[in-house]
Amino acid sequence: MKDDSYDWAVLEASAQQPIHITSNALLVEYCARWQTLPMIALDTEFQRIDTFYPIPGLIQIADDQYCYLIDPLSIDDLSPLSQVFSNPDVLKIIHAGSEDLELFNHTLGVLPSPIFDTQLAAAFIGWGFTMGLQRLLEHALDIQIGKGETTSDWLKRPLSPEQEVYAALDVAYLPAICLMQKTELESRDRLSWFVEESEVALQTALDTDPDGREYYRRFSQMSAVSGFKLAALRDITMWREQQCRLRDTPRNWVLRNQTILSIINNWPRNSVELARTDEMRHKVVREEGEAILAILENAYSRGDNEEIIPINRPLPVFWNKRLKKLKAIARDVAGRLGIAQEILLRKKDLEALIRSGLDGQEYQLPDELNGWRREIIGLPLLAQLKQFDKNG
Repeated sequence: MKDDSYDWAVLEASAQQPIHITSNALLVEYCARWQTLPMIALDTEFQRIDTFYPIPGLIQIADDQYCYLIDPLSIDDLSPLSQVFSNPDVLKIIHAGSEDLELFNHTLGVLPSPIFDTQLAAAFIGWGFTMGLQRLLEHALDIQIGKGETTSDWLKRPLSPEQEVYAALDVAYLPAICLMQKTELESRDRLSWFVEESEVALQTALDTDPDGREYYRRFSQMSAVSGFKLAALRDITMWREQQCRLRDTPRNWVLRNQTILSIINNWPRNSVELARTDEMRHKVVREEGEAILAILENAYSRGDNEEIIPINRPLPVFWNKRLKKLKAIARDVAGRLGIAQEILLRKKDLEALIRSGLDGQEYQLPDELNGWRREIIGLPLLAQLKQFDKNG
């Protein structure tokens, strides 16, 4: 089947009366069809109010003719969909799909691959950075779609006709957008860059810290605390992460980040002092107080002797002027290439490059600045850093 068979007008009409897949048998039937196609579009609707993990309420798919609504509440075997996701010959089109990928990874145990994220592609061809679907469709197809069902309850049945059309339209136009963007990526010789970045997006969607051992490093404001306090921060956030995953409960329902900071800074020694901690709920003190106090006691008893990966401290003040120069280089390169500056050089990658040489060592490009970025921005940044060192 040729790619030009994907007609957005046909899919737009189908979105008004999408095909409902509400049984295991129907899913098997349609998955067999999708296995034969060069591409399908994917989206999800889910709820994540009182759980740690997203609860899928709907899975939408568009192929070359129809829009489909898969009901995960009435299907107890989604494995045929997993097989489609794993088929390397079927391109899976998504838009701003990081949350969808997280849902698929948790629910199905597999990520759709290969993927084509139309939001990511837009950044590579100069359409804009982090474009929402509505703005993307206005830009590319001069089409406007509504946002009226954004906050709908997708776990309630039956879904309203308005919900169904809204959900179907989220995938109806993606094949056409994909073909437009792919043509432009190829004409600008950017397709290999995009494919490489898509693989990174898939790796990012994997759960690489399931026990929460690295979560504490997000608390940049605690970079200067003593060793035993840093250990306590690591252990409390790790304990919270594990409890939330075990109970499928939001992090804030156990301990808010601000409450964790107050615990570390005030260092309560008993349940009475713990109860006085900012935003500490009595239920938490009653049910989890002993565990929290034990974590503090254990961290204190180990003292400052335990080796723990530090939280990165802010760069020295004199780097402010240098950062402006380095960002200006990225801005000029991005403007010349016609891509979003934010996709060319991310803040965390620039800081990782700078930190590699803070102790007088030779600057080293982080993995994220190698690959397609190496020649166009990585090496120019290295040259400028060496110039900084030369000039003092």
